[in-house]
Amino acid sequence: MNNYHNVEEFKTLAGYDIDGTWYPRVTKIVEIKAKPALYKFYAELSSFEEGESVKKISATEGTLIHETIEGIFMNKNPEIDSTIKPAVEAFQKFIATKNIQVDSEFVEKRVANHEEKYAGTIDSMALIDGKFGVLDIKTSQSIYRDYNLQTSAYMAALEKDFPTLQTRWILRIDQNKICKKCGATLRPKGGREKIRLPWDPKDKSIRARASVCEHEWSDLRGEIELKEFPYWKDDYKAFLGAKKLWEWENEFWLKQAGYLQ
Repeated sequence: MNNYHNVEEFKTLAGYDIDGTWYPRVTKIVEIKAKPALYKFYAELSSFEEGESVKKISATEGTLIHETIEGIFMNKNPEIDSTIKPAVEAFQKFIATKNIQVDSEFVEKRVANHEEKYAGTIDSMALIDGKFGVLDIKTSQSIYRDYNLQTSAYMAALEKDFPTLQTRWILRIDQNKICKKCGATLRPKGGREKIRLPWDPKDKSIRARASVCEHEWSDLRGEIELKEFPYWKDDYKAFLGAKKLWEWENEFWLKQAGYLQ
């Protein structure tokens, strides 16, 4: 059972009130799933406390990118913080060449699935290359499969109200430096510089060469990746399984909140 002090704290941290009814939050539900990449992250650091510090700073940086991109989507002409300027400028160049249309009404929009009793906040809904779907923004180093649980829950919550809903995308926005000699990347995020060596299955020696390279780093540059995941229903089954496990784990608080009888 998670260590909440009282039911009101649980309800605030784990869910949303939708028209007088409390529902658990999608992002809180998917936390129940094990995250091997996160365990590896902690293993690389000197202590748990260091990991928590890096995560906190990274979350602040990620939120700043999120808010700036959403401001651009909403035509607010937001001020661009110098710390995220390479990422935002790369995004602006990307959308100038990619046919992406976003309705500001559906940016940071709260949605709910009343039948399955959960809620969430989508980053946006978009029309991309003639397809209409959910667009989720991430500021991670990679696109992780776990994201599909979250976006499938949004798809299921929206499909009845939007019969033309076709697909979903992850838009990854990041920034890093690249070694001019070997192609390795250096990612300064959360007060920590992480080097990722290049990998090529056709030339497995490239990583060994890069490991002894005296790196010559470029200026900080933005990195944009847009990936579509049209087949969401199997992911949604997995999300409902995660939701069932999350409800089991939090049964005490859910009963206190009146969500479970």
